[in-house]
Amino acid sequence: MSAIQVIHQDRVPKTGFLAIPGRLDFNQLLHLEKSLQGREITFLIEEDDHHDPAIRGFMEKSETGAMFSISDKNPASVGKELAGYLKDSGILLFVPGRAVARLATPIHIPSPILKTLASFGLPTLPIAIDCPQESCLGIEKSASLPQAVIAFGKILEAKSSSLPAIQANILQAFEDAYSTRSILKGSLATALLQGLINNPNDRLVDGSDDATLDFSKILPVAIALSKHIKEETDKARVAIVLPPGKGGLIANLAVIFAGKIPVNLNFTASHDAIRSSIRQADVDRFITADPFVRKVSTFPWPPNRDLIFIERAIPDLKKDIVKWGILSKLLPASVLAGILGLNKRHDSDEAILLFTSGSSGEPKGVPLTHRNVLANVLQFATRLDMGREASLLGCLPLFHSFGCTVTLWYPVIEGINLITYPSPLETKRLAELISLHQINVLLATPTFLRGYMKRIDPAQLESLDLIVTGAEKLPQNLATAFEEKFGIHPMEGYGLTETSPATNVNLPNPEEEKNTHSLPSRLNGSVGQLLPGVAIKLIDAVSEKEVPLDQPGIIILKGANIFPGYLRDEKKTKEVLSEDGWFKTGDVGFLDADGFLHIQGRISRFSKIAGEMVPHETIEGAINKVLGLDSETERKVAIVGIPDEKKGEALVLLSTIAGPALEQECIDLRYKLLDEGLTSLWCPRIIVPVEEIPLLASGKLDIKSCQELAR
Repeated sequence: MSAIQVIHQDRVPKTGFLAIPGRLDFNQLLHLEKSLQGREITFLIEEDDHHDPAIRGFMEKSETGAMFSISDKNPASVGKELAGYLKDSGILLFVPGRAVARLATPIHIPSPILKTLASFGLPTLPIAIDCPQESCLGIEKSASLPQAVIAFGKILEAKSSSLPAIQANILQAFEDAYSTRSILKGSLATALLQGLINNPNDRLVDGSDDATLDFSKILPVAIALSKHIKEETDKARVAIVLPPGKGGLIANLAVIFAGKIPVNLNFTASHDAIRSSIRQADVDRFITADPFVRKVSTFPWPPNRDLIFIERAIPDLKKDIVKWGILSKLLPASVLAGILGLNKRHDSDEAILLFTSGSSGEPKGVPLTHRNVLANVLQFATRLDMGREASLLGCLPLFHSFGCTVTLWYPVIEGINLITYPSPLETKRLAELISLHQINVLLATPTFLRGYMKRIDPAQLESLDLIVTGAEKLPQNLATAFEEKFGIHPMEGYGLTETSPATNVNLPNPEEEKNTHSLPSRLNGSVGQLLPGVAIKLIDAVSEKEVPLDQPGIIILKGANIFPGYLRDEKKTKEVLSEDGWFKTGDVGFLDADGFLHIQGRISRFSKIAGEMVPHETIEGAINKVLGLDSETERKVAIVGIPDEKKGEALVLLSTIAGPALEQECIDLRYKLLDEGLTSLWCPRIIVPVEEIPLLASGKLDIKSCQELAR
């Protein structure tokens, strides 16, 4: 395989331009120069930038160079001087300096430098460079991967060149490069098999009974159970009704190894939502366990003949387990995969089926392909970059997309020790497990994180290096209070079921090094930078026309982790997914100069009042502030929009603290919000007292139930 590959070379214009690669080492510089052979190339550097000695020496020998400074007060004037280098099809090639950044970061250029380059007013060609060898999974053979993939972006005319336009262009070209990775052409089943074989001594610890299982013991059990599942049903999918633990992990592996699709059902949802999911998934077998059936007695359980009790089935498979245990130690993963028929899967085939939370209606079936899941495992693993001895707490429900990808597939494929517990709410026991097993990474939602603020000794969480929250907005007052108590700041991430799920995450900033730029990877109040291989654009919520990344708009994403469409629902699929793979998230936000995504709320949590888009979450934040509710651990207020004949919609405040004098309270609140700087249009007109604010099991606001209360 070629050490360096080039894609989209046909995008290189014949006329002169300013080339801006997102990063560039010496070998990539030589290859890039070779791919532009026959053109006069002038190297452009920022005068205070630091370069590797090899690059600096090469540029000095070339005797064709130019400099600029970010302190120049009139970059447009500098651009006019530099335009001379573009005559006769000349190329001005910006050479980025040394930077310390998270693995697979697409742009290694500090935003002040990028902003200056964009202000030159020159035709600009952004270039993305991906380095697969430095950001691959443990199951990949690094030597077989290209050292780099150079992807040319699309030319930006002089008048169109801006920092947001260059960002968007590099991210889209990087997505093209990232999508060529060979692992994305494989199957989840073979990746899981390879991970279990490669990491036989890594283990799962089930915190419910302290049982410990090495990966070498899990593999033969999962294979033997997979044969039993194949005998039990001809259906393509198998339902799983289990919490995190040894049973949940083995059941999911077994279904995958059986050539079938696991469907982890949300046992906390309403009966109607559960029945809808079962009907949509078309399943006739449910893997569960006796104790769990008794514990979740309200679940609409099917007849006993449809249930596969995992603790009854496994003891009957002892001979098969011994046989597969021997074979898994003797045979290479590739041979074992062939025997099990795992090589028949295609990257575009459905690998797993999840369902949306149904916060605003009936749950939607979200099939994720092998390519989707492997892409997200790769994206998340690259950025997390956990060491071999690291351990992860898996307590998020398996029907939760974050819990599924990050606490099922990721640790098995990468060989990360996994400590599980059935409930994310029992924080006292979870803190004990974190302390006992010296867990490094905790994944939670803000709702679940609040539980640690009560009765937990800070010493119990000392081993944690990283806490990542998702599923709902992380209130900064909660993050600050948590850091004050435990000495570690929770990092907010972002994703959706349809994106497998992670697309963004904040991470600790890399350590600074002398004579380098240390690029930030954390910004409180944002949901972090995009994971590698995810491209973004924004559209206006009203006109649906594309807007620059630094202006608020509906977030549209593209990447190998984006789902192919809703289960048997072409209409809803067309509403959110374009033919060329761009996914309309339904969230509104913008990207700042350093690539951090700021979410302003879901479009379903905006009201269009007198032609203006009014964000519910912003108003809730202001109400919490003026009413002194910032330190509350439970949600006390929620804003809902209801139809209004005159202005389209009216705002209603659901409140658990409303008193009998609702009209006066509404007037008082209105004045407080006006003093806070909110416009009159953003002040709720009605207060509805409620006993509690409806929430889903994940901690998200139950929008449908809130709307019913408001009406």
